Amino acid sequence: MSSPTPRETATAAVPPAGPVTDAEPGTLDGVLSRSYRALSIGIVSVVLLIAFEATAVGTAMPVAARELDGVALYAFAFSGYFTTSLFGMVLAGQWSDRGGPLGSLTTGIGAFAAGLLLSGTAGSMWPFILGRAVQGLGGGLVIVALYVVVGHAYPERLRPSIMAAFAASWVVPSVVGPLAAGAVTEHLGWRWVFIGIPVLVGLPLALALPQIRRRAAGPAGDAARVPFDRRRIRLALGISLGAGLLQYAAQDLTWTSAVPAVAGAVLLVPAVLGLLPRGTYRAARGLPSVVLLRGVAAGSFIAAESFVPLMLVTQRGLSPTLAGFSLAAGGGTWALGSYVQSRPRTEPHRERLMTFGMVLVAAAIAAAPSVLIHAVPVWTVAVAWGFGCLGMGLVISSTSVLLLRLSAPEEAGANSAALQISDGLSNVVLLAVGGAAFAALGGGTAAHTAGRAADASHPGAFAAVFLPMAAVALAGAWVATRVRTAHD
Repeated sequence: MSSPTPRETATAAVPPAGPVTDAEPGTLDGVLSRSYRALSIGIVSVVLLIAFEATAVGTAMPVAARELDGVALYAFAFSGYFTTSLFGMVLAGQWSDRGGPLGSLTTGIGAFAAGLLLSGTAGSMWPFILGRAVQGLGGGLVIVALYVVVGHAYPERLRPSIMAAFAASWVVPSVVGPLAAGAVTEHLGWRWVFIGIPVLVGLPLALALPQIRRRAAGPAGDAARVPFDRRRIRLALGISLGAGLLQYAAQDLTWTSAVPAVAGAVLLVPAVLGLLPRGTYRAARGLPSVVLLRGVAAGSFIAAESFVPLMLVTQRGLSPTLAGFSLAAGGGTWALGSYVQSRPRTEPHRERLMTFGMVLVAAAIAAAPSVLIHAVPVWTVAVAWGFGCLGMGLVISSTSVLLLRLSAPEEAGANSAALQISDGLSNVVLLAVGGAAFAALGGGTAAHTAGRAADASHPGAFAAVFLPMAAVALAGAWVATRVRTAHD
């Protein structure tokens, strides 16, 4: 609830290239009208499968690591996915801008499925991690290509609705995914969680690919004449390797971890400056602030959310199932926020909605550690997280809508890649920072208290994660005031 790199900021909406624009007949149809039904159902189904995989695989992962004798390498099963997905995002942006999104999408889905099968049939942990890396490459190719499909195939007024549908497709997986994966893992084995998902890919592809081929197969404008940018590919490799090194360093708080940390920063900083829009780091108005806001919102929220179940299990004695369900309502409120931003009446107030959304996110993150005080009811987290997810729904979908509006057609792929890079990179950096603070204050031993009475010696470790992330989210409220250009 998971794009690209712009060079210039367009000050007015530019209709995307493709056979459908707002000026053509049939554009009064909705996203589920006869003109768009097959395409909409197909691409939303792809997002649904990605969402189901994200929730289901996370449930099966601990069992897989134990059976493969790879608990010590557990974190690399996640970081392997992330680092290759960053490279895939940049590659997809280049590919989609110059050849259209179809090739990136089909290759990405193939790699995603191949990675799942490789992990599901692995006999040891390293082949399992390799499968996750292949899967991450496919995921990066797919997510950017889907954004470009939206930019090419849908008129501007329908884009908020299809983005809201993308958000809504996370609701059912967020509730059903862990239960289904738990049942499959218990009765059939964890391997079937990985092997079963590729079988489901055929139907959405059969629906979507003919429509994508008809509406969005080719490049926009003169993009096909622009040579492939090898420098951007090198930067993408740098950002992926740098992120991986930082993750490794954050997991090993010894003096030797300084070496990979420094090497990661040396690779990461110039790559970020080269791949994100100029002015992103200083929140320049327009597209740079849209890209920055996406990272601030996603990174602060995901870094905090990752520690919520652990806090509830170790500090309040909840079972893992109940701890997971404390976040389930967030899928619905996230979809509600995305729906609200998609309404035509809210369009003039989009900047204020995004600012309000970031305030909700900051308040939710700040409220979560209140349950460290045992007098505070444990359901406080569920209520707070529901409001936080409402704010995320307002912000995340709006950044996607604004990005396409501020992008020239031939830059939609690169800019979508910048948005996803900002999202993914902030996740790994803020998770690394939060994880390092958590471990430094003794939080690493909190995992051993699971299933017993809460261990009162570690509340500070959790507070050291949540409170800084709340401050980052609050800074995002200011960034949200800068997403419109002076001409809007």
